[in-house]
Amino acid sequence: MHEISIRLKEAFSLLFSISIFISVANAQQKTDFVTFINQSHPWVEKTFQQLTPKERIAQLLLIRAHTDRGQRYVDSVGRIVKQEKLGGLVVFQGGPVRHANMFNRYQKDSKVPLLITFDGEWGLGMRLADSTISFPYQMTLGAIQRDQLLYDMGKQVAKDFRRLGMHFNFAPVVDINNNPDNPVINFRSFGDNKENVARKAKAYMDGMVDGGIVASLKHFPGHGDTDVDSHHDLPQLDFSRDRLNKLEIFPFRELIRAGAPAIMVAHMHIPSLDNTPNIPSSISKKVVTDLLRNELGFKGLAVTDAMDMKGVTKFFPNGRADVMAIEAGNDLLEISENSQRAVQMIEQAIKSGTIKQADVDRRVKKVLATKLWLGLDKYQPVATKNLYQDVNSAAAKQLVQRLAEASVTVLRSKRAINSFSSARPTLVVSVGIDKPQAIEQAIASRVRGSMQLYVKGNETEDQLKDILAESRKYGQIILAIHDARNRPQSALPFSDDIKSFIDKITNKKVITLFHANPYALNSVDVDGSGSIILTYQNDAFMQRAAAKVLFKDIRSEGKLPVAVSRKHKNGAGL
Repeated sequence: MHEISIRLKEAFSLLFSISIFISVANAQQKTDFVTFINQSHPWVEKTFQQLTPKERIAQLLLIRAHTDRGQRYVDSVGRIVKQEKLGGLVVFQGGPVRHANMFNRYQKDSKVPLLITFDGEWGLGMRLADSTISFPYQMTLGAIQRDQLLYDMGKQVAKDFRRLGMHFNFAPVVDINNNPDNPVINFRSFGDNKENVARKAKAYMDGMVDGGIVASLKHFPGHGDTDVDSHHDLPQLDFSRDRLNKLEIFPFRELIRAGAPAIMVAHMHIPSLDNTPNIPSSISKKVVTDLLRNELGFKGLAVTDAMDMKGVTKFFPNGRADVMAIEAGNDLLEISENSQRAVQMIEQAIKSGTIKQADVDRRVKKVLATKLWLGLDKYQPVATKNLYQDVNSAAAKQLVQRLAEASVTVLRSKRAINSFSSARPTLVVSVGIDKPQAIEQAIASRVRGSMQLYVKGNETEDQLKDILAESRKYGQIILAIHDARNRPQSALPFSDDIKSFIDKITNKKVITLFHANPYALNSVDVDGSGSIILTYQNDAFMQRAAAKVLFKDIRSEGKLPVAVSRKHKNGAGL
């Protein structure tokens, strides 16, 4: 039996390697981004020669840009872009039309077209949540069994980026989330299985690149097993080099072979890679040059995580980290605390011999070649007519719904779902909300004689007892558990009384709809339910997908992408 198990593992490993090989072969038939940016191009050489030494360094810096902070803020960033001749923007909150107008203004004032970057792990909605479409989170996508859907999502995200005038997405996340208490990655990861993470990331990456934008893997060499948020402090990973090679680095290695265009390097202290006291991986030459460049063979764009994060500034303040990031081998610095100071300090380091001029020149030409690959040598302003409608298209919304429906995961038995009838009286108990959401509305419209009760979280013991007593009158019960917070966390914010109520109401006639992070299954006991329908997040598109499974309009396909408990293992799903 042991021998059979080993042979099966070898077979799966071979199949995975073959799939990556085929993908690499297919990728080489198209314009290869990594090859392109490392070649000489007339436009690049001409543009490079027109830049002063300071302007060349400035091409390596990306500055923060918003349109939700008022016109004075937009104007102040515009002055910096114009005066310092910076390479590009990292775009945050605002509105699509305001963003397009800002881009048009900044591009007009720029000596070299700007590279416009954006954190869009789940599309434009990650930063423009109130005015554009959000796709499902990566952990939700990790449950999907048809990777083509993720490729389609990448193509759509690229289309939306290009329509808005943006070029570079800091996505996908390829961190393996094997720590349920991770405060910063968690639901942003495709899961805790390294092969699944690599496959999903490749499909999403390929879709974006084929759609004409640059995709950037993050956060090298792997931020999935941390309990510290690098925005606020410096995480330390005390893992062996062997463990890192086999797990955290695995998806990066596979996707580098598959032509990854860019990789973001995280702010983490990893003694097994560099034992310099408190040095973040982002500014470590041993990590960026020795490991990422030389050992793994990465020739794309290396980008730092934001240089204003405490994970890098805590121990290397006052611009020192900016210089060290260039020394380490990065091509782009994201959001220096002071871009003017950074350029001056890097220039001084070149004059002193700490940084080689030839290294900087080569990186500047890679950045310029990236702009050429993106077509910025023939830059055209963004047309704002119908912009809002174009980035909120019916096709994109339909794709969101298809992704949601493909991810819904049924845990435990399907018996309660199979026996559910919209003709029978049904009690719907919704926990965590105080008014109907998409799932409650769907049930009310399709179930004759349904009764809706809400458990908001401030109920007395007697009120909860009354709901339990009412539930005994029904042969069909829907328990809808909602995590109504903006981001699905690993534990539900319910009191002990509410958790006890959930435990008491669940039985074989109950279908639990779990609109929350899968790790949150450990914070309440719903295992007594007849069926559990897991949607990973509380968004309306996920609730609509759950309703389709409940009413047997579609069959569930999703598989749990993380190990939640002994009862709910990775790969579970009916």
